[in-house]
Amino acid sequence: MNQIQRPNPGAMQSEPLAPDAAAALTSEVIEISDAPPIAPVVPLSQREIRTIIISLVLTMFLTSLDQTIVATALPTIGRQFQDVTNLSWVITAYLLSSTAVAPVYGTLSDIYGRRTMILFATCLFLFGSVLCAVAPNLLTLILARALQGLGGGGILPLVQTVVADIVSPRERGRYQGYFSSVWVIAGIGGPVLGGFFAEHMHWSMIFWINLPMGLFALALLVPKLSKLPVVYRKRKVDWLGGGLLMAGAVLVLLALTWGGHALPWLSPVILSMIGSVVALGAVFIWHARRTDEPFLPIPLITGPVVPYAMVAGGCAVGTNVGMTVSLPLYYQSVYDLSATASGLALIPTAAVVVMGAWVNGRAMVMLKHYKRPSIIGAAISMLIALALAFATPLPLWLMLTLLAVFAFGLGACFPLSIVAIQNAVARSQVGTATGAMNFFRSLMASFAVAVFSAILFMALGRDVSVGETAAAGHAVIPAADMIAAFRYVFLAIAAFAGTTTLLLSLMEERPLAGPAQKAAAGAIGGE
Repeated sequence: MNQIQRPNPGAMQSEPLAPDAAAALTSEVIEISDAPPIAPVVPLSQREIRTIIISLVLTMFLTSLDQTIVATALPTIGRQFQDVTNLSWVITAYLLSSTAVAPVYGTLSDIYGRRTMILFATCLFLFGSVLCAVAPNLLTLILARALQGLGGGGILPLVQTVVADIVSPRERGRYQGYFSSVWVIAGIGGPVLGGFFAEHMHWSMIFWINLPMGLFALALLVPKLSKLPVVYRKRKVDWLGGGLLMAGAVLVLLALTWGGHALPWLSPVILSMIGSVVALGAVFIWHARRTDEPFLPIPLITGPVVPYAMVAGGCAVGTNVGMTVSLPLYYQSVYDLSATASGLALIPTAAVVVMGAWVNGRAMVMLKHYKRPSIIGAAISMLIALALAFATPLPLWLMLTLLAVFAFGLGACFPLSIVAIQNAVARSQVGTATGAMNFFRSLMASFAVAVFSAILFMALGRDVSVGETAAAGHAVIPAADMIAAFRYVFLAIAAFAGTTTLLLSLMEERPLAGPAQKAAAGAIGGE
């Protein structure tokens, strides 16, 4: 045992650590077994915390914007480099590298500290942006996008981990709405901004714009990094385990991306990828059980909280991403909307998702049984998806209204999953758990898109890439056929939402660590 005696967990949930213990915890590296489940009192004023949150929001905005701003500029890039066949790799390369490294950054931040890793990730992302902007050919651009993803993939889990270091679990939910809003702004503004740059300036501006925003975020964040608590534990890095995990992630994403489109699902290439993933997973588990300090400890992702929250959160995120990608196709075929109008039809739903996350995040501060709003929200989303499956077609206004209610219920699940996971693990493993959660969310998002696309393919009897329109070269699909096909899509959405409801119900509801007085005082809804 360390010099610091581990306090009683129940006592810690009702009051913060003593100042002397907090000071000790922030100045030395501690063993995992000695790590209390909540962050110590951080020597930061409310103004400093706000500054850190603002810089983190801006940093996260860079990566979220970069996933959407490129799409509308792809035709212009293809014309300049005279290569349209390989254009999709500009997006795929970033997706593969950013997803694969998410758990790596989480674990490394638990070993080397948040300050080092968030600076490294941001600088690597900015360096990759510069290489993208000056790329002389498409191959260089694809490789630069992969490098950019190696930095961008670490920013989201590191941002969420830093928030966990400075804000107690009970108060953490209220901040999740702020970060959720970043994805909505980026999702709406990214394609518009990318199209503007490509049409009126030069496509390289979609990468140059990262520099001023990134440097401004670092200028706000760097002076405060020295005050962040030291919660990491120096140990050996299990590079073999990390390599196995990343290799498996890349193969999973490639199989989900190519399966049913570039290659048949039962083709030898896809089947060999799936077999390789199974083999790599078995080797990873075997290695983790026989290594003293594995890259991702198996016990960390087991128990009555973490696996339930991780899968439930992944299903919720996957449902949201899958619907966002597939609904424009439905709008264009059934309601005869243009590509622009179908994109605008997604805005209310996207905004309401954030509203649901924000409302439930603040409710978690006040409620003792903080799971209930998320369970109710997921159940309502499931019922609405079932109603859409059997009641379509509906008038557009009613369709959008029901989808808004669906999105509100689904958004309520987002803050619960991350807060529950971070509240259930030792403080020196928060980064590892957060990285694993983001890794699984990305995989589930790709899985949901692949499932919805496969359903449409089987129902329509033709290859339909969700998100692509007739204007992109696909034949116009009759409205009756699309309505019939989307009945199965809505049933799949209901299954995802139902899985979320069930898993959140089964998840253990551990008391959230943090100032108890907040729960009582928050009954009026004050800060």
